[in-house]
Amino acid sequence: MAFIQIVGTLFSAGHQDAPRPLDALAVLLLLAGPAGLAFRKREPRAMLPVALAATAAYLLLGYAWGPIVLSLALAIIMTAAAGLRWHAWTGAGIAAAAVIAAAALTGDENWPVRASAGVAWAAILVLIGQGIRRRSERFAEYRRRREDAQKAERDEYRLTLARDIHDVVAHSLSMINVQASVALHVGADDPEKLRPALEAIKAASKESLNEVRQLLGVLREDIPLAPAARPTLDRIPELVKNAGLGGLRVILQDDSDPQLVGPAQQEAAYRIVQEALTNVGRHSGAQSAVVRLAPAAGALMVTIEDDGDGMGGALPGNGLTGMRERVAALGGRLTLDELDQGLRVEAILPMQPEGTRP
Repeated sequence: MAFIQIVGTLFSAGHQDAPRPLDALAVLLLLAGPAGLAFRKREPRAMLPVALAATAAYLLLGYAWGPIVLSLALAIIMTAAAGLRWHAWTGAGIAAAAVIAAAALTGDENWPVRASAGVAWAAILVLIGQGIRRRSERFAEYRRRREDAQKAERDEYRLTLARDIHDVVAHSLSMINVQASVALHVGADDPEKLRPALEAIKAASKESLNEVRQLLGVLREDIPLAPAARPTLDRIPELVKNAGLGGLRVILQDDSDPQLVGPAQQEAAYRIVQEALTNVGRHSGAQSAVVRLAPAAGALMVTIEDDGDGMGGALPGNGLTGMRERVAALGGRLTLDELDQGLRVEAILPMQPEGTRP
């Protein structure tokens, strides 16, 4: 900016008959305007007064006309862009008044036209600055919303991982604990039952390790958050079978049609059955349980009933919280009802055609 003003003024001075030749003071005034612009970040209020004073002094001293007004124009724009609206309009008004006075004093019969043009340009400069300001504010708002959306996505990401880790680890460790207890109990008295218990421990630990590896891969960003091998309704009979190995008699009544249930709903149904059977085996003291999967008015109804001790006054844990979050994320409903003997867990999951995603 300083280079343009000095070089431009030197060039224009060679083609003018100015009352006063350029000297050191002229160069100082030519540098003052651009120097004032350097305060646009630390003290934006200083830009316009410095540029106005330097421009006014330069012109009043009779130096050659040139790009001295360039720094003043930029100061008006930057002041408005900085949000100093009234400062910008005041500075533009002073500049416009000076233009009107100078045009009137020249005695030119066309001075009203020149004065009007100067006033119009002063207003245009302020409007340009305000336009830049609004654009910056819109961009800042867009960036804020994008950051909020990214934060919400990261929060949901972590929440999903937390639910999956809890479901996988809690269920598998519960199965291993139950089968280990069976193995210890029957190992000496009934060796024939020892092998099935150890096989169940091996299967549960292998499945748990595979799923934990997948989740760790997600944390390392080696694999996507939703791997292709997500749990489906077809794997629920395996859950029922594994629960039966611990001595719990589980009946599965499956009237669902996987073709009508979306992948997210199938995964939620699997995790709900998994968590419910885990709780039945660990806490309720139940002897039997019934798992029902059935369509109901455009939704998949998942019901798990047992004949145990119910909630027994226990507070909801992470497992129940995870079930509620999964169901809520799909727009469904989860209810827990205390029975005369036992507990009923019922989830309503709105169904979607296969291949669609929530």
